[in-house]
Amino acid sequence: MKHRLFVATALGAAALTCASIACAGQAPASLASPDIPISHKDRVYAAEQFSNTVSVTDPASNTLLGVIKLGDPAPANFSPLYRGQVLVHGMGFSPDHRTLAVVSIGSNSVTFIDTQTNAAKHTTYVGRSPHEAFYTPDGSEVWVTVRGENYISVLDAKTYAEKTRVTVPAGPGMQIFSPDGKYGYVCSSFNPETVVISTADHKIVGHIKQESPFCPNIAATPDGKQVWFTLKDVGKVQVFHAEPPFSAITSFDTGPITNHVNFAHSAKGTFAYVTIGGTNQVKVFRADNFEQVATIPVGKLPHGLWPSGDGTRIYVGLENDDALAVIDTQTNKVVSTIPIGQAPQALTYVPNAVPEGDGTQNLQPLGVAGQVSHLTLLPAGADKSGALAAPTSVALFDQGLVQVLQASVTGLQPKQPYALALSQHADGSGPLENLANFMTNPAGGAIVNSIGQIRQIVTPANADAGNARRYLVIAPVVSGNLGTAVQVQAR
Repeated sequence: MKHRLFVATALGAAALTCASIACAGQAPASLASPDIPISHKDRVYAAEQFSNTVSVTDPASNTLLGVIKLGDPAPANFSPLYRGQVLVHGMGFSPDHRTLAVVSIGSNSVTFIDTQTNAAKHTTYVGRSPHEAFYTPDGSEVWVTVRGENYISVLDAKTYAEKTRVTVPAGPGMQIFSPDGKYGYVCSSFNPETVVISTADHKIVGHIKQESPFCPNIAATPDGKQVWFTLKDVGKVQVFHAEPPFSAITSFDTGPITNHVNFAHSAKGTFAYVTIGGTNQVKVFRADNFEQVATIPVGKLPHGLWPSGDGTRIYVGLENDDALAVIDTQTNKVVSTIPIGQAPQALTYVPNAVPEGDGTQNLQPLGVAGQVSHLTLLPAGADKSGALAAPTSVALFDQGLVQVLQASVTGLQPKQPYALALSQHADGSGPLENLANFMTNPAGGAIVNSIGQIRQIVTPANADAGNARRYLVIAPVVSGNLGTAVQVQAR
């Protein structure tokens, strides 16, 4: 009888503690924490790189509530007097679920946002090209990977000021923490090495060899046993033990432009969800035996993803579709697609982010952030009827009179120079006008950007209005000159 009373009291205390900090048994929290059912108090946030916004979605109704505007689109942000944020990209949240930490690569900043009011509380400026930021599980620090340099900027979570730096291999891509808060895991985007840092003293205590130098994303399983990271350039995932000696477990091919990984846990086990940008899919793997159990078509260039507080849904940002895909983890099918801002990158799901009211203060309508045109490129000479899967998707994000072009390129020769160009002819013949040179990664893919009045000349509607029609193509670069087009615009 005493034993039963003790258990009940302990469970009650645990429930009270979890209720006070809104913890959940899904990543990045501990598996021992209770799940939190989806409700209107929860929010899904996405960092949108070209509209410089953070979209705010209610997961209970799968509706966009509005966007938090952190900056202006191009060309307004070219001004030397511009004070907003540029290239809104990374995202983390505090353990009490009351604060977002949003990284803007172009303005070297971390903006702290109140989840109840959607208002910016503070902006901290750090080193060159920060990529991601996340709170330590005890909520005392925010670690920012300064990818353009060689350190983690450790911020005090109360004052938002930098308190120290941790030197790591150049180009740290992202950090995440063990659920118990003992270790921070930091992968690299420039060097083939992941390091493990003790959060107690900020000392490096482990090294893991990456099979390529380009890791954009890393995640720890809620049971604290494994760490998974993605290798975008070679299209792979690696897994290592989360505890000393941090030894390798496995690695396997996933597909071109492998972006992010995250986990959902249910009675069936823990499952890893991996976004494969080059094939417009999310692949699902068991965490116990690494068996692939599902391949889910989601939309163009899936990037960031995060589980709901109960693990019943996975939310996926579609970078070239300006949308949020919602996956039911029981059926592994997309059950909803929600329009959001331009080129979503990192994404987080925050249970109980808005404990009171409707949480729509300081939100703005989507506006120009929802305007985008889509094109596809096919191999030269291929049937353009659409029967053949397009290897390259192109999004033209409206910025007023100009657009930011982003191409998710696949299907080319690896490690070779190419150019995205304009042709006067639909088959890509004749002289070509160069828009952007690029080098393919070891998987034969690349993300290519340009800017200009491109939509006005490459879409049929605008050409019919009297503009000189051009067609997007991809051609190899040979001795500094453009060769024969190998991919051409489908329409």
